[in-house]
Amino acid sequence: MSIPHSPSNAEFPDDMDLRAILLQSRRLGVRDRTRAYSQWIRRVQGRGESLYHRVVTSAVDRTVNVLDTRTGEEKEMLMFGSNSYLGLTNHPYVEEKMTAAIREWGAGVGGPPILSGYSGLHRELEERLAAFKGTEEAVIYQSGYGANVGLLSALVGKRDVVYYDDRSHASTLDGLGLAGGASVKFRHNDVADLGRHLDAHGDGDAFVCVEGVYSMDGDIAPLDEIVPLAKRHNAVVVVDDAHGVGVVGRQGRGAADHFGVADDCDVLMGTFSKVFGVTGGVVCTSRDIADYLRHFSRANVFSSALPPSTVAAVLAGLDLLERGDDLVARLHDNVAYFAAGLRSLGFDVDPETAIVPLPVPEGMALRQAARFIHDQGVFANAVEYPAVAVHRQRLRFSVMASHTRADIDRVVEVVGEAWARFAPEGASCQEA
Repeated sequence: MSIPHSPSNAEFPDDMDLRAILLQSRRLGVRDRTRAYSQWIRRVQGRGESLYHRVVTSAVDRTVNVLDTRTGEEKEMLMFGSNSYLGLTNHPYVEEKMTAAIREWGAGVGGPPILSGYSGLHRELEERLAAFKGTEEAVIYQSGYGANVGLLSALVGKRDVVYYDDRSHASTLDGLGLAGGASVKFRHNDVADLGRHLDAHGDGDAFVCVEGVYSMDGDIAPLDEIVPLAKRHNAVVVVDDAHGVGVVGRQGRGAADHFGVADDCDVLMGTFSKVFGVTGGVVCTSRDIADYLRHFSRANVFSSALPPSTVAAVLAGLDLLERGDDLVARLHDNVAYFAAGLRSLGFDVDPETAIVPLPVPEGMALRQAARFIHDQGVFANAVEYPAVAVHRQRLRFSVMASHTRADIDRVVEVVGEAWARFAPEGASCQEA
């Protein structure tokens, strides 16, 4: 069957935003849709207006070298756009353990865990993660995305209903799309709204899916209220704690530990791509659920296992966390210092975690402001639709334990200059 072909003169204007492009794309065949977008993004990138897919030419630390697409030259930048909150990406201890693992175990395992890809090193990590999170078992996945998709598509049955926060990650939404049951969203962190939905639950199992720390807002779910409510309704509690591990809780054990409700959570999902700085995911849970996932979670069964060097990096990160709270404390000190600097500019911010979003006021040119910040040597992330709703677009800053006070002072200065240049006249920082 041939691919439908729409008029060949399709073109997206230079000033069109991503939301409009997606809406218009629905009327185009795949050839014209992809060609028009490719031409649009190359024009935008050629003018230096797009900061997506920036080429980093060094290890990710508090500073990075980045290739400037306009000049072709490298420039050193302060990294405030990384999820490596504790700065473990090139920590000497982590590098040492990764190198040793390659020498002992080789570069890869050559198969999925269920067949040939389950080494003693993988089992050691599962045991360590289960102990760290206080669960009976843990199942390693090849990505955090795969962990969410894999656990939901495997556990949710046709008669079941999943109640999820309306700011849940795309991986949760995709997992729900593959799951057999129904799904109902509730307002972000609104315990009363969740309660009303649970009161109306009928047959089948109820699942409550929330995040420990929300990636775009950096706020913590009120698990001290959500978990008891879910348990009163005999619901299965799933907490995606991708951005909570290493950031909140005792020695970075996560949001459920922070609130003291870990024992009442049925599934604690985590990822290695944030604080551990590598890739992979994990589901910490009961022995029964773990055994079931190992044999019926397609994302786990039909993907090759993680390479030994990645497993060793996570084990090394756990070593560092379990030695004490120094790294986590340093991170929170930096977050508090950054927030104080932003408040001195008039921003109303009080971050709970390492993620500090600055929503842009209506009428502010987000891409221009982001480009200015980039040109001033600060690597931050501009978050546009469809990653967030149109009215919630923002600049997102991620603080690391390795940042210095001088680093943070410079970023505060640059943010103040960006708002002075690009915020609409009369708009206050409080509107952010």
